[in-house]
Amino acid sequence: MAATTPASTSASASGDGVVRAVHVAAPGGTPELVEVPLRTPGPGAVRITVEACGVCHSDLLIAGGLLPGTTFPVTPGHEIAGRIDALGEGVEDWQVGDRVAVGWFGGSCGRCEACRDGDAILCPHLKVPGAAYPGGYADSVIVPADALAAVPDGLTAAEAAPLACAGVTVFNALRRSAARPGDTVAVLGLGGLGHLGVQFARAMGLRTVAIARGAEKGPLAHELGADHYVDSTAGNVAEALQALGGVKVVLATVTDSGAMSATVDGLGRRGELVIVGVSPDPLAVSPLQLIAADRRVYAHSSGSALDTQHTLRFAERTGVRAWIEELPLAETAAAVAKMSSGRARFRMVVTTGR
Repeated sequence: MAATTPASTSASASGDGVVRAVHVAAPGGTPELVEVPLRTPGPGAVRITVEACGVCHSDLLIAGGLLPGTTFPVTPGHEIAGRIDALGEGVEDWQVGDRVAVGWFGGSCGRCEACRDGDAILCPHLKVPGAAYPGGYADSVIVPADALAAVPDGLTAAEAAPLACAGVTVFNALRRSAARPGDTVAVLGLGGLGHLGVQFARAMGLRTVAIARGAEKGPLAHELGADHYVDSTAGNVAEALQALGGVKVVLATVTDSGAMSATVDGLGRRGELVIVGVSPDPLAVSPLQLIAADRRVYAHSSGSALDTQHTLRFAERTGVRAWIEELPLAETAAAVAKMSSGRARFRMVVTTGR
């Protein structure tokens, strides 16, 4: 995944003063608030006054220097919501003052086979905010215009920001799966992705099963909209899913490959294990398990700017919301620490007060 600064986000100092931004000086360093020059967007780009930015676990990859081409210091942040305040040359269909969001999809080359096939999220030159260019932990950010999603009036900036990455990931995975209204779907995990997955599944008319560790999470699962709760510590998860008739889809939002593997035998006929949680560990799945009911195992990654826009509109109309905790930009280090330690419930969002 390339992370070099593209020409479409080139910028120059505008002479209009300075803004705040969070810098990570070296891989694994502590986020620090600094002042940087306010920049002017280049051709094909826009400048956004950031109002809110979600704190995603993937930002740790960027801050750790784990995405190829990342140069330091970096400003992470790829769940951005705010308002356009300047347009670069050649930008059409967007106006100053428009409310917009930007997610993991921060622009693409527009020329490769994936882009030409309408699959820009898999562009080999994908521009991820924070890696390809300074991200949203700042007062201001410049992004390519093709990265923009319109934010509907019914969502605040703080509500919209997490939906631009966590939200679109689970929404897209569910709507592109084999599940149809009335089918049974299980969501594995009740964290930042999972708590949104349960809400989206319910809003799509799916019979929804939440799977997590511990009986104490049952009330939370039902509050989020789950019809059933399975405590993975209380017995065999696959047997519990089969007792419900087998499931059409398991949406795996956790980072535990063993927990994912344990659900496969709970899939019904032509059922699907759809993976959105990231883990380097291999799955333990045999061909026999898959052939027995023509099951499938595959992964799903995020979505394009248009996918994000669809996610935001659906969330506005159905009441799906990330459960968030807001902290001011000056306390970004604390927000990142709370997220990385697993103490966030369920999404940290830094706000600029603008």
